[in-house]
Amino acid sequence: MNNAATFEQIDQSPMTRRQYGILTAAILADMLEFFDFFMLGFILSFIVGPWELTYAQTAFLVLTSGVGAIVGGYLWGYIADKIGRRKVFIATVLNFSIFTGALALVPEGSWFLLGLLRFFVGLGVGGLYSVDLPLVQEFVPSSKRGLMGGLVGIAIPLGGIVLGSSLAAFLGPTIGWRGLVLIGAVPALLSLYIRTSVPESPRWLINNGHHDKAKESIGWALKIPPEEVRVPEEVPTVRTSWRELFRYPRSLLVSWLGNLGMQTATYGIVLWGPTLLVLVLSVSPAQASFMFIFVGLSAFVGRIVFALVSEAIGRKLTGGLVGFGAALFLVLAGILPYDATLAGLSVFYLMIVLAYFFTDGGFALVGPYSAEVWPTNLRTTGMGSAYGFGGIGKIIGPAGLALIAGSSDVVNPGATIEALAPGFVYLACFGILAGLAYLVLGIETRGKSIEEIDDELRIKGRELIPSKVA
Repeated sequence: MNNAATFEQIDQSPMTRRQYGILTAAILADMLEFFDFFMLGFILSFIVGPWELTYAQTAFLVLTSGVGAIVGGYLWGYIADKIGRRKVFIATVLNFSIFTGALALVPEGSWFLLGLLRFFVGLGVGGLYSVDLPLVQEFVPSSKRGLMGGLVGIAIPLGGIVLGSSLAAFLGPTIGWRGLVLIGAVPALLSLYIRTSVPESPRWLINNGHHDKAKESIGWALKIPPEEVRVPEEVPTVRTSWRELFRYPRSLLVSWLGNLGMQTATYGIVLWGPTLLVLVLSVSPAQASFMFIFVGLSAFVGRIVFALVSEAIGRKLTGGLVGFGAALFLVLAGILPYDATLAGLSVFYLMIVLAYFFTDGGFALVGPYSAEVWPTNLRTTGMGSAYGFGGIGKIIGPAGLALIAGSSDVVNPGATIEALAPGFVYLACFGILAGLAYLVLGIETRGKSIEEIDDELRIKGRELIPSKVA
């Protein structure tokens, strides 16, 4: 059944302040959730000495939040397709905020309890990322869906790296690590705004038989009376089952492999970057941390650029550009002379900045596209599964580099100059994997309404031969 006309009012109307308000809520939520997610890096600098943490204990603390994000992507994504986007949006904000705040109550030396709470922080982070993007996409015009979806994660680098670094540097000495994690509980207030201001996704409502509520939701967004909203009289209710994911092998492969490739490359840079700057440039850890602020800013710029590019040239070509661009600069970082400079700046450092521009900046395409390639009844389940599968990259990125370097320390690897070239080629291979997945298996979604994509997937979703899918 073709429901392309169902939301033609959204597609044909200019965006209202209320639609931009939903976008703003999602941007703030993503920024603050990744501030909470990366908070551990700042906590460790305060407690690793006083708590006399061993390597194994530190590794446990680092990995628990990543594992939680993998589980949260699957779990909350599935629940959002069952009970609605808005409820899960609120639940995940409360999830990561409350458990971040609870870290402040951990007794001195209780590293296992700290790690357990970090698992639940990650659970909420993975869930929010899997639901806020689809919610925004289901409220905005098709012509702006790529741009708006890309902008949802625009502030993640600012929250995860820039905001976290700044607060730790300027407030940490005064309020300590417990004060920092209490700041991480502030996003819970955002749930009050969502509860009072953001309605349920109209597409989820119609897909689940709530036609009158869908009219109210669209009317609210467009600032028109609900009775002026046109929706089909009869729309079959579609039930959700995680097994349905495997009926769409092309959607599964392109979203899973794209996430795995880009997350592996990104987290390899994030967890190795400061250490490598100290090693290659002979700077202090404090100087390396300061330099990494600009690495985070490059990702912020990258997210803006690729959000715009995805609307200009399409999702498939943008995905290829992101993956192969990341691979190019990762390889150059590994093979160019480490003492080379350009305009007084280290070429190695510039290659790191440019590689992160593509790897992390590319999530302006990776995240939204992971939701676009699934039908409405599986959108958050599919995106959550892709984000969760890609979360393996949080482990194999830094761990793989550590093994290549011949180090047993996968958290803070004792790298050597000789190991950098093969290590960066290893990361580059994952960029190539992502680029190929988008170019070969990608389903072009630019300019198509969500209903048109739904219809196309239901007809051709089981096919893997590129020539048979538009």
